[in-house]
Amino acid sequence: MPERTGEPDVMTPVEATSTAADPAAAILERCQELLEDLKLTAVRRYKEEHPGTLAVGYMPIYVPRPLLEAIGCLPVALFGAGELEIIRGDSIFQSYICHIPRSTVELGLRGHLDALDGILFPSICDVIRNLGGIWNLLFPDRYTAYVDLPQNFSPEVGGAFYVREMQRIARELAERGARSLDDDALAEAIGHENERRAALQELDDLRREEPWRLPASDAYLVGRAGGVLTTVEHTLLVRDMTAAVKERELRVYDNVRVIIVGSFCEQPPIALIRSLEKAGCYIVDDDYQLGLRMIEGPIDLNGTDPLTALSRAYLERGVATASRYIDQEEKGAALIERVRRCEADGVVFAAASFCDPALLDQPMLEHALNRAGIPHTNFKFAENTGQFQVIREQAGAFSDSVKLWGATV
Repeated sequence: MPERTGEPDVMTPVEATSTAADPAAAILERCQELLEDLKLTAVRRYKEEHPGTLAVGYMPIYVPRPLLEAIGCLPVALFGAGELEIIRGDSIFQSYICHIPRSTVELGLRGHLDALDGILFPSICDVIRNLGGIWNLLFPDRYTAYVDLPQNFSPEVGGAFYVREMQRIARELAERGARSLDDDALAEAIGHENERRAALQELDDLRREEPWRLPASDAYLVGRAGGVLTTVEHTLLVRDMTAAVKERELRVYDNVRVIIVGSFCEQPPIALIRSLEKAGCYIVDDDYQLGLRMIEGPIDLNGTDPLTALSRAYLERGVATASRYIDQEEKGAALIERVRRCEADGVVFAAASFCDPALLDQPMLEHALNRAGIPHTNFKFAENTGQFQVIREQAGAFSDSVKLWGATV
């Protein structure tokens, strides 16, 4: 674990990254612009520059992005509307569910998502399943598909089912103007995806080893930018960020190392992530934007066709998360292993309000952490949360208690 030296300076790492002297400032500014662009200007521009390209949106957490790129589509990650005021979206969905379906409907009804030729709704929870049906009713002229990810992890059952699901999606998109699915094109797209995964892993490793050099809020922005870029463009951006961050000269702070759990679907405001950092937390791992890291390691193409390789990667190396059935595995074991691998001091559960998968999973994970002697705390948020003082004070108290009394990990 890195040596901690004294009390934090007046300037925090987040404030330092915003100065003109920061070699990563231009990259972060571009990423911030992409995050705030609710009208998908970058997607519209890409379609103008590449006539005939279909832009296919997808809700969190995971869809097989290489499949979309292989048939000439631009995958576009949808993470809700942030702080945008919700008016029409609230008339479609009830108030006692999470915020992201209402904000997504709001974006659609305002015309912000008109650049998309279709949207995929993966099997995260009942709310997203229902959102797919509502979307089909609201926008019957656009492609809408529910992606039923396998819960049976046998290659002969769940694997074969998932292959057929991917073939169905490719066939339906081809009927709307995409290219026909081709093994060579899919293998090439998987190769590009593996390069991006390697670049993101290098960035994650740097954040884990030197979190004072790469705040989680910066890593978040760089990852989020990939939601509207091609895989090749995003890989270059991540590599540029990694190179720039290594040129930073920052002080080491007396912060605790934490892992964030529960924010895999609806995303917290970037200001909330920064508030946690200012409260004395180095976020060394998280499940933000989990779709880009849903599969651990490269997708292995050796000795199998590309579709089967995509299917097996999801079955065999999918990250443990609340919306994924774990069969006979011990609940919480994967989280404890992450804590130890990252040399984390504790876990912060940060779930979106009314997120059934995260909130139903949390008590079992807390029980596992208690048995292992790993400290933890929790709070809830919404993507449009605007006040962070209470969360910051809670995170600060947690940080101080861990530093004062520690824990057995």
